[in-house]
Amino acid sequence: MTHHVVDPFMPAVELAAAIRRKEVSPVEVVDCYLDRIDELDPQLNAFCHRADDDVRKAAAAAADAVARTASGDDLPPFHGVPLPIKDLLDVAGWPTTYGSAATARVPATASAPIVQRLVDAGFLPFGKTTTSEFGAVSFTESAALGITRNPWDPHRSPGGSSSGAGAAVAAGMAPIAHGADGGGSIRVPASCNGLVGLKPTRGMVTNDVVEDEGFATNGVLTRTVADTAAAMDVLARHDPAAWWSPPTPQRSFVDALAAAPPSGLRVGVLVDPPIDGLEVDPACVRAVDATLRTLESRGHHVVDVPLPLPPADELVAAFTAIWNVGAAGIPLADPDQVEPHNRALRAAARAIDSWSYAESVRKTQQFSRRIVEAFVAEFDVLVTPTMACLPPAIGLGQVGEGDDPLTPMMRSYPLAVFTSVFNVTGQPAISLPVHHDEATGLPVGVQLVAAPWREDLLLQLSQDLEQAYQWTERRPGVR
Repeated sequence: MTHHVVDPFMPAVELAAAIRRKEVSPVEVVDCYLDRIDELDPQLNAFCHRADDDVRKAAAAAADAVARTASGDDLPPFHGVPLPIKDLLDVAGWPTTYGSAATARVPATASAPIVQRLVDAGFLPFGKTTTSEFGAVSFTESAALGITRNPWDPHRSPGGSSSGAGAAVAAGMAPIAHGADGGGSIRVPASCNGLVGLKPTRGMVTNDVVEDEGFATNGVLTRTVADTAAAMDVLARHDPAAWWSPPTPQRSFVDALAAAPPSGLRVGVLVDPPIDGLEVDPACVRAVDATLRTLESRGHHVVDVPLPLPPADELVAAFTAIWNVGAAGIPLADPDQVEPHNRALRAAARAIDSWSYAESVRKTQQFSRRIVEAFVAEFDVLVTPTMACLPPAIGLGQVGEGDDPLTPMMRSYPLAVFTSVFNVTGQPAISLPVHHDEATGLPVGVQLVAAPWREDLLLQLSQDLEQAYQWTERRPGVR
């Protein structure tokens, strides 16, 4: 086969098609991305585990399979496309750090169900991406994995906790990346890095257990809506062994994108943060305003009805009671190595009795029901800023002597204040890179939220906005 130059920014769907057409080999594709990691990752620190030999072997096997097929039609949809896994999930034979110096780092004996689903779809796992310790805060500046930086401005954070995933895709070190979202951890890095990030409906994408009472779920970070839709077709499969799992959607998400988006939708707006006292950066409001104008120009109607959010202190108290136990079940080799903010969360969790915890779970479910009932009655889609701030400067994790150990947690609030509400309600929500701040050149995301199980509608609207804003051609300046 003649050697071809691989465009590292080619969407995953197009890369898979080029592999099937034998225009490019999986080996060439993998080599392209490994070379870019060699070149860029010393500056960005997106990868915490590399398995170059493993992925080169897998790429050679994938290339053999392509050579044996006449048309490529019988290959899985993403055959030969490399994809990194966030270091909160097990990949057989690789260590899982959970972003912590306290974990044992022994090779996993089996891959997580989501990883297996991705492998079955033809993806080649290549390396693990960085995350904050246990995914607890919205940035990665950790004792174990170091500081992960933003390709648009390395002095700024790429958000988190899927920090490495966002930085890797934005910098062209991966065509698509696995991410997980318990309070905004897919959508926040999507906003910070100029990417598309969908948090699916609660229960739609199953893993071995239901995490954080169903607040947390898994998905991908991509550059294009089409890549997100095709990856969701892989991930959103009925799983009979799961605690709860809906049927596989009747219509594929890729087919939904081929249909015209519905017109005349009711569009709600939320620009005041659900927690009092937080300022919203004017650039984030401008992104919402621009999106609303575009949606109105497409025949949709902005409705001026507030979302009935519960009192912020009650919501935060119920949410944090559950969030504090997020690291339960993670095996630790040396608990003394846990970072101060997570030690404080663990102590807070242990101080709550099971009765109080159950009351918090009940309360979040009641809040969720009230919000979703009102949402469905008034809106088809809600538009919010993804974050209340621009990508913040590196240094969010720095805590001085005498500072509250929960300071890093507090510093996450402006990043996750608009996203975490919809982890509680379990609604599908997507961050789209519609805007760039004029002063800094940094990406600014907007969040679109739909009713549960309406990923199809979100993806249709997102594709419309992608055509309007042409974000797929934007590249960060990292060199």
